[in-house]
Amino acid sequence: MNIELHIARRLAGNKEGGKTISGPIVKIAIAGIALGIAVMIVAVAVVTGFKREIRNKVIGFGSHIQITNFDSNISWETTPVRMDQDFLPDIAGIPDVRHIQPFATKPGIIRTRGEDIQGVILKGVDGSFDWSFFEQNMVEGSKLNITDTLVSNEAVLSHSVASLLRLGIGDDFAMFFVQDPPRVRRFTLSGIYETGLEELDRIFVLADIRHIQRLNDWDDDQISGFEILLHDYDNLDRVTRMVDELAGYSFTEDLTRLRVESINDKYPQFFDWLELLDMNVWVILTLMVVVAGFNMVSGLLILILERTGMIGILKAMGLENSRLRKIFLYQSAFLIGKGLLWGNLIGIGLALIQHYTGFLKLDQASYFIPTVPVNLRILHLLLLNAGTMIITVAMLVVPSYIIGRIDPDKTIRFD
Repeated sequence: MNIELHIARRLAGNKEGGKTISGPIVKIAIAGIALGIAVMIVAVAVVTGFKREIRNKVIGFGSHIQITNFDSNISWETTPVRMDQDFLPDIAGIPDVRHIQPFATKPGIIRTRGEDIQGVILKGVDGSFDWSFFEQNMVEGSKLNITDTLVSNEAVLSHSVASLLRLGIGDDFAMFFVQDPPRVRRFTLSGIYETGLEELDRIFVLADIRHIQRLNDWDDDQISGFEILLHDYDNLDRVTRMVDELAGYSFTEDLTRLRVESINDKYPQFFDWLELLDMNVWVILTLMVVVAGFNMVSGLLILILERTGMIGILKAMGLENSRLRKIFLYQSAFLIGKGLLWGNLIGIGLALIQHYTGFLKLDQASYFIPTVPVNLRILHLLLLNAGTMIITVAMLVVPSYIIGRIDPDKTIRFD
């Protein structure tokens, strides 16, 4: 039998503990741990949820990985590549790849009959385009109806651009393209989306890819590049390297060199900003763990001082200091576990309430999303609980050495 664990269980389960001097102090320590773990759970869930929402919006506009012509540089006026590429079946065979779709981009200027103008990027898509992101954010109208027979004259705009140009569903507008010679195309507004990400909402107009092919005098199999969607963002770096090995280190039949670019590299301003949020989380976690640790240190010292008589008797019976320290460390671990249990109930409960009700609102113009997002993951919960338990108990090891300074002769005589 583990005598230290047995004694610690008896002490931790003593119902008379609430009537002792240490009772209120221990309760305060448990409450501090519960509050700390609850704050940590909510902080991690909100920050990771916010990062996920913003990241998904950026990916919705540009996919996880893009393959384009190396000569295109960073211009929206791209150099074409052929749609029929030998590496496409190999990329599609990567288990993490969810979808591959062609696209084309071309800058232009929208002008309405009311003489309102707005510079935008026309993004051409075909029938294989994954509309799931834009359908989730469609506030009016519907997606493009693209068929293999006729070129669609429909277009999808953002709510901000449509409001700026005073356009509604079914309205016509002209789009001018600065080239030699200048060209114009007329579109009918079929759908209006709103993601809250104004920097990108004000840019993209979606239309049939064949408009861009004809404007640029491209062949039917020439496009700006390919967009690759993945099942999981966490695999982005690894899959990008794999795609780069398949497509980025060789030349095509027309001697075209291709560039493989992840969404992190294409829009670094968003992802660098999101990475800064991690520092806030680490500050919160550190402060909460330190506060919980010092609460338990004070609680442990009170427990030891209150049990000096018991310590003296056990020492007189031959129990070593190291085993006595284990008793109080075990007892502290039980108390920490009780605090973690209550903290998890509070933190997870608050997160679930926000997830299903969205009662905490945000200014979408400032935060890009309408409600406080929540992302609860089992791995995060396990790491938070395990880390808090390990660090807090480790902080108690040094204070527990005070047991070695207790003289059994004096404590027994005093009692």
